[in-house]
Amino acid sequence: MNIAMWSGPRNLSTALMYSFGARHDFDVWDEPFYAAYLAQSGRAHPMRDAILAAGEADPALVARRCMAPAPGGQKNFYQKHMSQHMLPGIDRDWFAAVAHVFLIRHPARVLASFDRKLERPGLEDIGFRQQEEIFDQVCAEGAPAIVIDSADIRRAPGTMLTRLCAALGIAYDPAMLHWPAGGHARDGVWAPHWYDAVHRSTGFAGPEGPLPALSDQLQTVSEAALPHYRALRAHALPCPQEAPE
Repeated sequence: MNIAMWSGPRNLSTALMYSFGARHDFDVWDEPFYAAYLAQSGRAHPMRDAILAAGEADPALVARRCMAPAPGGQKNFYQKHMSQHMLPGIDRDWFAAVAHVFLIRHPARVLASFDRKLERPGLEDIGFRQQEEIFDQVCAEGAPAIVIDSADIRRAPGTMLTRLCAALGIAYDPAMLHWPAGGHARDGVWAPHWYDAVHRSTGFAGPEGPLPALSDQLQTVSEAALPHYRALRAHALPCPQEAPE
């Protein structure tokens, strides 16, 4: 099985990649379309030159690999995708060849974290609109679209990963709860800028506290993203300790 996990930045996405990467039957791929996104959008992200040098900037070649077997020979292939990387004009025919999961997080939490790494992020930077668009497309094409909230994973990681695996039709593996500190061999070249906290981790952090206070600018972006978050939250796998925000 090839799994496309659609997320935005600062959304537990790297930790979840490490979780699947801890299984013996999975290979993982970190943000396959990042170089193509930077090449086409012209965005000035941290480490832009290094990302373009290390990655594949032709989205058609990336899509072909997304449909291919895991390069390490494992049975399954987990792909950590950023929703905002799927720019208009990038072909999406490959969607039919993979299983789709949508990892969501409250936009206030995303923005409070992302603003420390990329100054003054806007709605297009955090992927909520694009994530709902991709979800709607997958559903319209009749394919399953699984949604899971990062807050629920942090509340009850074993339970939620068991439910996620069941929805995907694969067996749960307790190895998903732990990984070695220091990163993963499949980390993207951008890891030194973005992954400092997750590199110190060996498992999922506990439940989050109250929503963070935001500047006026970030609050405006959060309010614009909130309808997209809520639209997907309505489809999320249930959590035994559910307390929707």
